[in-house]
Amino acid sequence: MAKQQSRKPQVAEERDDSLREKMVSINRVTKVVKGGRILGFAALTVVGDGDGGVGMGKGKAREVPVAVQKAMDEARRKMKRISLKDGTLHHTVVGRHGAAKVLMQPAPAGTGIIAGGPMRAVFEVMGVTDIICKCLGSTNPYNVVRATLNGLNSVSTPSEIAAKRGMTVEQLLG
Repeated sequence: MAKQQSRKPQVAEERDDSLREKMVSINRVTKVVKGGRILGFAALTVVGDGDGGVGMGKGKAREVPVAVQKAMDEARRKMKRISLKDGTLHHTVVGRHGAAKVLMQPAPAGTGIIAGGPMRAVFEVMGVTDIICKCLGSTNPYNVVRATLNGLNSVSTPSEIAAKRGMTVEQLLG
């Protein structure tokens, strides 16, 4: 028993404190059973490192803090890296998930994050400073976050495009 207790503080110390965490939404859900209703909570969170890394997590529990903690842990495990260009995207991109459609455009420095709630949370934890976004179709937070991550996964850098075409970056941009 003493060994297990000594491990728990070490896990907390090993956790990277440089991660940014944001809670996107909390839903109160009920399950109707023979004896009445069972109350529960579902949490949606995003975690990022401020340098292009971002992950989304969902958690369900009977109490809000436990649900949020589960969601944060899942988001940390599912982090992905997206290449950025001076705090914005390399090019315009559209992301889709279900009925949610998201348009994301790079913006000049000083523009800020022009995006709605769930998308704004993703870009803030990710480290994007200038971007223009529009949410089309569904505004369900779960689907908007998934559509945003879907679009971000399809962002290509000039070097990746040049490599596919068998060119140099100078030839591609010139």
